[in-house]
Amino acid sequence: MWSYRLVAPYTFERQDIPETTPESLADQQVLLRFRAAGVCGSDLPPFRGVRGKIAGDRGLSAAEMPGFPIHEVVGEVIASRHRSHGVGDWVVGWASGFDGLMQHVVADGDGLAYYDHNLSPQHAVALQPLACVLYAVEQLPRLKGLHVAVIGQGSIGLLFSYAAKAFGARRVTGVDPVDRDAVAKEFGVDTIVRATSDRWVSHLEPGDRPDVVIEAVGHQVATLGHAIEAAAPGGTVFYFGVPDDDSYPISMRTMLRNNLTLKSGVTLDRRRMLAAANEFVRHHPDLLPAYVTHTFDIDDAQAAFELACRPAPDRIKIAIVE
Repeated sequence: MWSYRLVAPYTFERQDIPETTPESLADQQVLLRFRAAGVCGSDLPPFRGVRGKIAGDRGLSAAEMPGFPIHEVVGEVIASRHRSHGVGDWVVGWASGFDGLMQHVVADGDGLAYYDHNLSPQHAVALQPLACVLYAVEQLPRLKGLHVAVIGQGSIGLLFSYAAKAFGARRVTGVDPVDRDAVAKEFGVDTIVRATSDRWVSHLEPGDRPDVVIEAVGHQVATLGHAIEAAAPGGTVFYFGVPDDDSYPISMRTMLRNNLTLKSGVTLDRRRMLAAANEFVRHHPDLLPAYVTHTFDIDDAQAAFELACRPAPDRIKIAIVE
């Protein structure tokens, strides 16, 4: 079966590997035929050559792992040892080994869910990041009437902005050095700040500090500190971005004096949240067509990742389809 493998930084190579058989499945696992994948920001460090600090990296070099680093997948079930998934089902969710860029993908059935088949596979794959965002929103205070700021207006940050407005935020501020003027309003952003997070914080007036600050950048240390500095007294900071470092220095003095709450965490209850994402887009049918801006054929996976690595005002979510 076909598989893509990183053979060097920024370089995919298509290879033929032994076919995964239904007999190899463990209990609760599902075997999928690849239909679509989404490129996530957390997939980019291994594409660039980073080793050992990303989710799904089992201590091997990325070049040693076929299908790595894709984890957002849509597929057709071709074998199942999970009672909720049968042969022929079309599902969306997590490639649990972060090895979704191959013809047959093994996944934990608890990380998959049925989706509305009125959605195309390239749109349906976006339910996975949306599920993560909705789970994070559940961990926050009730957003109705609050001022929410989202640092980072990439594919995750814009979803947070959209969800915050959908759940009744009084005001949504989006912060990003990339020009998002053409798309941010469509995702519920009231105040568009084209700046780095440190510059934004340095110009914040006391009465303009947000009740909730979401760090949706990841892969660096400084932005979490800026989120904490920006939050209003009694506010909440949610760190969503993937950490590349084990330890992050933050100002405990600011946390203490401003009575702040800092939260983070991975997405649990995955099947429930995928179902919630499916229901959310049913009520917001314009979201996914605006969100998935670029679709590449599987033979152009290299180009898809190269585009994902370049900041571009018109690029939000990238899908790869068979």
